[in-house]
Amino acid sequence: MIDYKVSLEYEVLDQAGADFIFNIHAATTAHQTVTAEQLIINQELTPEIAADTSTGSRFMRLHANPGVLIVTYHAMVTVDHHLAEPDTLQEVPIRCLPLGVMPYLYPSRYCQSDRLMKLALAEFNGVWAGYSRVLAIQHWVQKHLTFSSNTTNSTTSAVDSLIDRVGVCRDFAHLMIALCRALNIPARIVTATDFGASAALGPPDFHAYVEAYLGDRWYLFDASGTGIPMGFIRVGTGRDAADVAFATIFGAVTSKAPFVEATAMSGDGLVLPHHCRHALSTTSAAP
Repeated sequence: MIDYKVSLEYEVLDQAGADFIFNIHAATTAHQTVTAEQLIINQELTPEIAADTSTGSRFMRLHANPGVLIVTYHAMVTVDHHLAEPDTLQEVPIRCLPLGVMPYLYPSRYCQSDRLMKLALAEFNGVWAGYSRVLAIQHWVQKHLTFSSNTTNSTTSAVDSLIDRVGVCRDFAHLMIALCRALNIPARIVTATDFGASAALGPPDFHAYVEAYLGDRWYLFDASGTGIPMGFIRVGTGRDAADVAFATIFGAVTSKAPFVEATAMSGDGLVLPHHCRHALSTTSAAP
């Protein structure tokens, strides 16, 4: 069980207030359960919360009044991974993919897979298809990018990261996703917390990892290799970072750095190795 906490603080400058869309709630999936949660907002207002039934992502919309806005969310999350033998996971031909998986084959705002096809074919066409090829892509991205905080911004794309050879977790994820899609492997981004990340990388923060569709479901890969995948919880799921921002703001607002924390509860049997020989998934098999 993971004890997940996040606190966000803003100053709303406009006298008309500001609108926010948050994606900070822990998702509910076939292998991830929210056993308890609490939402505290310092202003007297009623948020609207809606769930995406296909991914479990939950979005909260609210209109904040002028002044300080503090949003605090706390959840106890149980993750019971589906475990699979990596060697058994094969790539799925386009004609056999579930229709709901198809959108994750296309180029998107930050993942320009159409521009990386030649590179993907040159580097990975000879690699054994399946889980091993996706893992090879992950290792290639880790070899060719350097993790460094505050080196990219909200406009940095997979192609930018490939040119600059530096980035943070979302940049690693975007490049890995783009290379997978260039090889007709559906791939998408998931937001979580950076469970297990070294303190040298900074205080705990939100994290981005990758899911690739293999066999009959989505399997997770930590593109940057900075955390412990067994400790990742699912928050948002989308084509790229444009779909999974933890806060989208409409109005004149200043913000403080988010407080994010994820702690494994002792004595509950959860094992968190740095490496796991199994392929991990928190989704159900596709129909």
